[in-house]
Amino acid sequence: MNSNYETINFYVEEGIAHLTLNRPPVNVMNIQMMEEISDALFSIRSHRNLHALVIRAEGKAFSAGASVEDHMGDKAEPMLHAFHKMFHLLIEIPCPTIAVVEGAALGGGCELATFCDIVYATEKAKFGQPEINLGLFPPVSIVTFPWLTGFNRTMELLLTGETIDARKAYEWGFVNRVVSPEDLESVLQQLVSNLKNKSALALSLTRKAVREAMASSFASSIGKVEQIYFRDLIPSNDAQEGLHSFVEKREPVWKNS
Repeated sequence: MNSNYETINFYVEEGIAHLTLNRPPVNVMNIQMMEEISDALFSIRSHRNLHALVIRAEGKAFSAGASVEDHMGDKAEPMLHAFHKMFHLLIEIPCPTIAVVEGAALGGGCELATFCDIVYATEKAKFGQPEINLGLFPPVSIVTFPWLTGFNRTMELLLTGETIDARKAYEWGFVNRVVSPEDLESVLQQLVSNLKNKSALALSLTRKAVREAMASSFASSIGKVEQIYFRDLIPSNDAQEGLHSFVEKREPVWKNS
C-alpha cells in the first residue's frame, strides 16, 4: 500500500482507513491530488476487514474545490475523468465512509464530502457549489444532491451558487451532525468505536445494499451529464470567459453563448 503521497496523507490502522487532504492552504484538488486519492481508494477496494474510511483535511478548509486551471484547455477532460474516478471508487470500496468537515467545503470539495455515507461538521463548516459563478455546473452534485436534499433545494444551491452554513446543511440533509471544534474528536471516536464493534462483513453488505440503487443511477447519469458538460458547456464562450476571468481575477463579461 503506497503511503508516499505528495498531496494527501493515507494510512490504515486497526481496521480504520484514514485519508487526509493535505495541499495547503485550502486543499484545491488538482489532477495529481485526484489521482492520489483514487490510488489510495483503489488500494483498499479489496480489503474486507475495514470498518470505516475517514476523510478529513489539514489546514483552514476541507477543500476549496477542483483546480480552475485544470478545467482549461487540454486538461479539462482528463481532470473531469480523474475527478469522477474518485466517486466511482468511493462506491466500490467495502467500508462505510465518513467525512469530517472543518472550514469550507466548496465546489468539488463539497461534492467529495457530501458523497460520503456519514458527514460530521464543525459549527464553522460551510458548504456550497459556486460553479455557476464561473459559467459552469458541478456534474456530481447534479446527480447526487436530489437524493440528499430534494429537487428544489438542489436547484436553489446550484443556480444561485450560494454557500450555506453547517446548521442549514444539517437541516437540508447534507450533514449528519454538527459539533463544536472542541467536541469533534471525541464525537468522531464514538462513531468509529461503534463501527469497529460491528461485523465488517455486515457493514459492507448493508452499505452495498443501500448504495446499489444509487450506484446504478450514478453510473448511468454521470455519463449523460459529462456529455452535456463537454459537448455544450466547456466549449461555450461563457464557460471559457468564467474560467479565464477567475484566473485573471476580474469580473466575467457574459455573452450568454
